[in-house]
Amino acid sequence: MTFRIHAPDRTLADQLQQRIDNKTKPQGALGRLEPLALQLGLIQQTLTPEIRQPHIMVFAGDHGAARAGVSAFPQDVTWQMVENFLAGGAAINVFSRQLGLGLTVIDCGVNHEFGARPGLIDAKLGPGTANYLEEPAMSAAQCEAALARGRELAHALAANGCNVVGFGEMGIGNTAAASLLTHCLIGEGGNGGGADLMTVTGRGTGLDDAGLVRKRELLGQALARGGRPTDPRAALAEYGGFEIAVMAGAMLGAAEKHMTLLIDGFIVTSALLVAHAIAPEILDYCVFAHRSKEPGHTAQLAHFGVDPLMELDLRLGEGTGAALAFPLLQAAANFLNEMASFDSAGISGKGH
Repeated sequence: MTFRIHAPDRTLADQLQQRIDNKTKPQGALGRLEPLALQLGLIQQTLTPEIRQPHIMVFAGDHGAARAGVSAFPQDVTWQMVENFLAGGAAINVFSRQLGLGLTVIDCGVNHEFGARPGLIDAKLGPGTANYLEEPAMSAAQCEAALARGRELAHALAANGCNVVGFGEMGIGNTAAASLLTHCLIGEGGNGGGADLMTVTGRGTGLDDAGLVRKRELLGQALARGGRPTDPRAALAEYGGFEIAVMAGAMLGAAEKHMTLLIDGFIVTSALLVAHAIAPEILDYCVFAHRSKEPGHTAQLAHFGVDPLMELDLRLGEGTGAALAFPLLQAAANFLNEMASFDSAGISGKGH
């Protein structure tokens, strides 16, 4: 499957920058909002970008390795948290309601049968991945199917008028999968000093010291079995989760439709590592919401050479960081469209 993503045409860049600089403020006075407004204008190819039908997608799936002890929580918490999402009781529900964001949960491979439910999309590829301590997490065919399903979901959102999408996830054991993917796709060199497996493996849902040692030992065993594939699809099949795979496909599909992608924390950024390795042009469409407390996230951000908008010590997942960054994206669009220029306000000079 080929994803066709084109970097935004930069022809409008000078006009956008002039429009930003001529607002009633000293140049650069709105800080990070100014390049954000420029990015939004280039993505949408307009001097007057607008945010339409913003949406958060939360991808859920189970991991076979979770039963081996890579997480502080039992696997059943995945389906229980999906039920919490559907009941409106999770943090991402609270923030989405507050900010007027649409919210959809995608069952990519939870070891539970939910039945048809409002707000839930059934994209199940199986009752969780295989245990990557013993065998690849998924087959190449499952990996391709997951990427294709994610693409379909993003294209459907775009068809409904959405042009900004935030990404979230739920899956007990998925920080372990994200650590392995980060190590495979960044390696131990490159930007920011690379991603040594032990360094990028953190506490996840809150492991104590002994639990962290065990998690790192288990991931070392997985690496000894499966090696360090550097091809994105091979790494995803070896160690990924169904939720990470479908999410990577949705990211690629969203970029194909010139949507703005709000990137959450460590696990979401591991999906972006896969997507970026498949189609590097995707990076132009990405807004990095925050820096997670998970140590591997810093390595990921360094690899991309980006600084996120916020640092709130978040480590919840669910897309909460992406949701909290949304008002900053809205502010960037609003100042560009609604703030007076020096000429329109009758103000002389720009050195005040």
